[in-house]
Amino acid sequence: MAAGSAPRIQVTGAKELRRALKGMTDDLKDLREIHLAAARIVEEVARENAPVRSGRLRRTIKAGATRTRGTVSAGRNGSVPYAGPIHFGWPARNIESQPFIFDALDARKDQVVRQYEERVGQLVERVGRETP
Repeated sequence: MAAGSAPRIQVTGAKELRRALKGMTDDLKDLREIHLAAARIVEEVARENAPVRSGRLRRTIKAGATRTRGTVSAGRNGSVPYAGPIHFGWPARNIESQPFIFDALDARKDQVVRQYEERVGQLVERVGRETP
């Protein structure tokens, strides 16, 4: 994987599923919850593997989600602005990358994929039952 490129898991048919759900209801909360559950799997491992000096970086790691994706982020502009240089590295300052979030996804990729398969499968079945 090239430095700076984020690993991704692509869900084939997600756009079509969102469209089908939107046709049934304006509330796509279920997809957001599915993405958040998957992101939390990665968040847990990233927090365990983050480098620790004071613990502030570790405490900023959080999962988030929208109806289209799950994310895991770290750092805050004001109090923990060094999250990016720690994760991606900064050669000019002799800081080697420690991609703890990417490594967490690599370590739990199979579990994340299983989570999506199970939860999206359940959602598709429910949508099928509710569609006339």
